Amino acid sequence: MRIRIDIDENAGEPEVIIKCRAVDEEVVRVQTAVARAASEGSRLHAVKAGEEYYIAPEDVLFFESEGGRTWAHTADDAFEVKLRLYELENVLPHSFIRVSKSAIAGVTHIYSIARNLTGPSVVSFRGSHKKLSASRQYFKILQDKLNGRMLGK
Repeated sequence: MRIRIDIDENAGEPEVIIKCRAVDEEVVRVQTAVARAASEGSRLHAVKAGEEYYIAPEDVLFFESEGGRTWAHTADDAFEVKLRLYELENVLPHSFIRVSKSAIAGVTHIYSIARNLTGPSVVSFRGSHKKLSASRQYFKILQDKLNGRMLGK
């Protein structure tokens, strides 16, 4: 894979173009990495009680989809975001991971997990009373991500 930077003094916003014969796994990984890197330091547009808020992703404990709406939960509040979970997965930093069909959690905020072998496990967050269910399907991926984080990976 070649990487090239063209400098154009008349260019507006930076643009990344991926030229390829076909979209394969490597191309998707590059696209996802670029999208995540571009979103770091950015803020999410959210709404609560008719007011607009711009919240930093690192302040969000988890995102949850319920009743056709997507909610961003911070330690003390919840805000509606217009993006769907699959769209959030493409723009959030690597510190977020899918924990169920209806939720994405910020692993840096996870304090404990009460594991349940026959149903969803309960995730608790540091500095908050909020809890989240992690399905058995995603538990191993979550556990691997947490273990990797704890080892400095």
